[in-house]
Order: sequence, then C-alpha cells, then structure tokens
Amino acid sequence: MIIQTGMRTDIPAFYHKWLINRIKEGYVLVRNPYNPKSVTRYSLSPEVVDLIAFCTKNPEPVLPYMEVFKPYGQYWFVTITPYGKEIEPNVPDKERVLESFKKLSDIVGKDSIGWRYDPVFINETYSVRRHISEFEKMAETLSGYTETCVISFIDIYKKVERNFSGVSEVPKADRLRLGKEFIRIASKYGMTIRPCAEENELEPYGADCAGCMTVNTFEKALNNHLNVPKRKTNQRNGKCACLLGVDIGAYDTCGHLCRYCYANTDTARVKENMKRHNPESPFLIGCSMPDDVIHDAAQKSWADGQMRLRLE
Repeated sequence: MIIQTGMRTDIPAFYHKWLINRIKEGYVLVRNPYNPKSVTRYSLSPEVVDLIAFCTKNPEPVLPYMEVFKPYGQYWFVTITPYGKEIEPNVPDKERVLESFKKLSDIVGKDSIGWRYDPVFINETYSVRRHISEFEKMAETLSGYTETCVISFIDIYKKVERNFSGVSEVPKADRLRLGKEFIRIASKYGMTIRPCAEENELEPYGADCAGCMTVNTFEKALNNHLNVPKRKTNQRNGKCACLLGVDIGAYDTCGHLCRYCYANTDTARVKENMKRHNPESPFLIGCSMPDDVIHDAAQKSWADGQMRLRLE
C-alpha cells in the first residue's frame, strides 16, 4: 500500500522529526478531518507499506535523515515556482530549494522524484512571458535530476478565494500558450510534462495526461509491479487518475502559508495548530482524547515481486 504524507500539509518541511519518530515506533494515528472522533491507526511496517509519497516545498530539513526511509520505496514531488514572499511567505529561496532537489535526487534517483511547477496563475507580476522565462531557468538547473514535471493551473476553491482575493483562473488561450512552451522546454531538458487534473487539453501537444501520481509512477520508483485495488484510484470528477493512497497529514497545519493553498483555512488556525504539535505524539496535531474511537486500518502489501529493470 501507499502512505501519502503531503496532500494536507508539508511534513518534510515542518514535521520531519515527528515522522521519523512514527517510523521508529511503527505506527501513526490519523483523525478523520470530517469526523475528528474517528481515528485510524496505520501500521508503518515495511511489510505492508510499499512506498511513502512526499509532496514538499522544502526537502532540506529531512535530507540528513534519509537513512530512515531506506526500507521503503519512495516518491518525492518537490514544488518549485517563481513566486515571491508576497505569495509564498515562508518558502525558502528558490535557489536553495533547487539545490536541495538535486541532493535529494542523488539519494533516491531520478525515477523517484518529480518537479511540480504549480499552481500557475497570471497577474501583472507573473505574466505569461515571465512564467516561460522562469520555467526554462529552473528546467535547465534540474536537467538530469528528474524526468517528470507536473503542472497545473490554479483552481479557485473557496479557501483560495478567501485567502487570495483578486486571483482568477487562467484563460484557455494562455493555458495553451504556457502549456505548449512548458512542453517544448521540458523536452529540451529531458522531462515530460504531466498536467495535474487538467483533463486532456495539452495531450495533442505532447503532454502525458495519464496523471501525475499513477500506479505506473510508483511502480517505476519501486522497480516492481503493484496489485492495486481498483477502488484506490482517485477520479476527482473524472479529471484525475492518480493513486493518492492514505494521507497521514492534517489540514490547517502547513506553515508555508501560501496564498493559493487549498489545505489551509486561515493563518490564525494554522499557527494555533502548529503550537499543538508534539513530535512525540502519535497524532500530527494534539494527542488522544477520551472519546476517540480508534480502529486499525486494513493493510497489506500490493507488491507482487515481479521485478523489472525499468518500467515505462
């Protein structure tokens, strides 16, 4: 099975010590975000966890501890965009993240790491022309360290609308112009563009629209086949074919405080939750409560043992 760490928060950037403790103790407790009294206990034994998936804007804090993850397959998405502190207040400087990306790639291999350039939005500061220019600079720097670049255009969720007033969806003409240029540039530097939840709009121009966290993505990282239950594939209104796995994070806990974030409600709530974090707790935020109802997840390995030299 797949354990996901990054759909609700950025664990490598802010909670890596907690994750390391959880791996050493062999389990984690996760509250249902829609029914907090319902708690699931997930085993983190390598006997049932085939791969841990990470999504982060800053892998640097976890780099000294990579030995802890050796018993598991890994797949890392590192998000690097051109935005400044007015959009991503607590994300490190891009040059620093690019260097961390390369160090991480040297450790896990380029089949186990992808670059996310998303979400893309346009305004007076971040024009189409600037996106194309910045994308090429980053692609050149990351050439040889990954073969995957995931892009998506901003979706105006309610949380995004509240925290990022004035932002708007990218018009189709600009999406196509940017998409075509990103595809051209990525190909130049040995990468494939994989749009995230963008349907097949860019497929005629050379994008791989099969999904960004697919079964094939994880099989290639593992160099192994996975017998994945069909129900585990996320369809998200028919726009996404990704295999998300189970997420051990929590909403309203990401300290990057990016204005476009769909996982944070507001800054005050995030700061309060981060104060409640205890690296020794089995919960990411807080601890056990008297009325918690804890149940063990049904888990088993999906690996079938049929190895290949390289999965395409």
